[in-house]
Amino acid sequence: MSPIAQGDLLWQPSPDTLKNANLTQYMQWLADTRDLHFDHDYDQLWHWSVENLEDFWHSLWEYFDLTYEGALRPVLSQRSMPGAEWFPNVRLNYAENIFAQRNDHRPMMLYKAEYAPLIEITWAEIAEQVNRLAQVLRGLGVEKGDRVVAYLPHIPETIVALLATASLGAIWSSCSPDFGPRSVLDRYMQIEPKVLIAVDGYTYHGRVYDRRQTVADLQASLPTLQQTILIPHAPSPENADLPHTILWDDALAQVTPTPQLQFERAPFSHPLWVLYSSGTTGLPKPIVQGHGGILIEQAKATILHNDLKPDDRFFWYTSTGWMMWNYVVGSLLAGATIIVYNGSPAYPDINALFALAAESRMTYFGTSAAFINACIKADIHPNQQYDLSHIKAVGSTGSPLTMEGFAWVYDNLNRELALESLSGGTDVCTGFVGGARLKPIHAGEIQGAALGAHVLAYSEEGEPVVNEVGELVIIQPMPSMPLFFWGDDEQMFRYTESYFEMFPGVWRHGDWIEFNERGGCVIYGRSDSTINRQGIRMGTSEIYRVVESFDEIMDSLIVDLELLGRDSYMPLFVVLADGVELTSDLKRAINNKLRAEVSPRHVPNEIIPITAVPYTLSGKKMEVPIRKILLGRDVAKTANRGAMRNPEALDFFIALGEKFATPPDES
Repeated sequence: MSPIAQGDLLWQPSPDTLKNANLTQYMQWLADTRDLHFDHDYDQLWHWSVENLEDFWHSLWEYFDLTYEGALRPVLSQRSMPGAEWFPNVRLNYAENIFAQRNDHRPMMLYKAEYAPLIEITWAEIAEQVNRLAQVLRGLGVEKGDRVVAYLPHIPETIVALLATASLGAIWSSCSPDFGPRSVLDRYMQIEPKVLIAVDGYTYHGRVYDRRQTVADLQASLPTLQQTILIPHAPSPENADLPHTILWDDALAQVTPTPQLQFERAPFSHPLWVLYSSGTTGLPKPIVQGHGGILIEQAKATILHNDLKPDDRFFWYTSTGWMMWNYVVGSLLAGATIIVYNGSPAYPDINALFALAAESRMTYFGTSAAFINACIKADIHPNQQYDLSHIKAVGSTGSPLTMEGFAWVYDNLNRELALESLSGGTDVCTGFVGGARLKPIHAGEIQGAALGAHVLAYSEEGEPVVNEVGELVIIQPMPSMPLFFWGDDEQMFRYTESYFEMFPGVWRHGDWIEFNERGGCVIYGRSDSTINRQGIRMGTSEIYRVVESFDEIMDSLIVDLELLGRDSYMPLFVVLADGVELTSDLKRAINNKLRAEVSPRHVPNEIIPITAVPYTLSGKKMEVPIRKILLGRDVAKTANRGAMRNPEALDFFIALGEKFATPPDES
């Protein structure tokens, strides 16, 4: 790979890019309609967007020509966080705005499964299926505010189901079928769904996984569930043992579509979907996001930051358990064609996605830093085998992108593309920091904060810092911030505790970030104990529940040592019962149960026996201090032995810390 150093200039916009970028068009529109002039200067535009928050978000409605009714003023009737109230006089529907981009001269999506060829699916075909499924759901008694949940992979039917649910004003939620039944139930039991849409199996890496028993378990454990719509995939699609179940094709065939799609408009803050961001204790947090906040944020992100245009073909490798799946759907607001891939990114080999990029003439390739690192290790050179010249941009998220990752993309895809590393979260279903097609790209850096996102790095004292690693904070509200957590009390205790406990009134996200003088930034991994594997966030409590169900395990501690410049490494520490040895059979049993009941992504890299888990005096496992110690932080500044129940338990981790904190060999 080409030798590069932190901050090296890798790409800058050409005159043609500057002229045709969507950001340029927006700036010209602001000049023509608002007498605001920014002269291609993104940083000036960003400062205006956060210093004039109401004017910025108000302008996007007109610029994007979104469909709504009511008055756009006031923009913010309540500014405080949590509890900001956006556009209280606006009514709209997310799905209606998606279909406002309908263009029957272009495919709505290109679909590829591991086991099938690439096909085109038109807007008309999707519209008819959405129309029919909406009729089915109405017939099942689904009304505004009811929950429809999915246990589906990334297939066209999942997008149909979301849009049909949203068209009714019902509330959507999805999990990937590689999630085990316990993880799914921990999410869906909280929101009490009326309808489940599921597959009876799925294919991954050439293997078929039967999920009929899991579907049966979900049916038996969700008392509010009234009907299941099943999409057959297992070798023998029998559903006789599944009560109140109808096959997808049969359900759609039994209804007559209305002459036109119908959309139930609802207030700006009406719930659209529930995503899940797990905490370190208790059940996963059900994050409720609204029609209006998601609509305006996704339009901004995909059109202005990803620079998507109607002739683009947008792809992001994702599963339905990651917010990037929802983001892919949102890219339809740009009128772009989305590329949907169902399967392993490395089947039949690690070039699979690059073969798809060439065949589909993909213009935007979205992936994860983990996948790019896997390509580096595999020593592949896709541009020597495939024509990837049509890729205009690569997006990378899920974890920090290393310097080697930047170099590999430019050496092995094409030299002209814009490499947009971005970071955000499930919590807002977007990026806080990411791409800006008007700015140069420097090695190891994210280009800057997103428009309307007042992102800073804070010291422990709550002061903004530059050229210093600090906590990623947002000091003003964003429209797609959660409306609330499902089931939270009226005082929003869990919501407040999750984001506003460290700095009252300021959103603290849980990432380490460093900004430089030119506005570029670097993410250094999680500052809290949430496990983030390939973009899927999982609370440690979900892992402990499985691990500590073994009679042989008395206690456990898990940390993810993801950090910029190294591979993600997640060790699981276990306290064994008296007389028990950590045998290979026991390790295998723990990993298999985690794989089945949590997810394959959250199987630890290593299981290590310890004598005791460090606890605070209040009885909390010291996940964050142990993570910091293992990453080489100063023990004296990380853990207060006087505030511990068992301070001697630290000694093992201090001794281990030197090994884990040793930087990678840069020779």
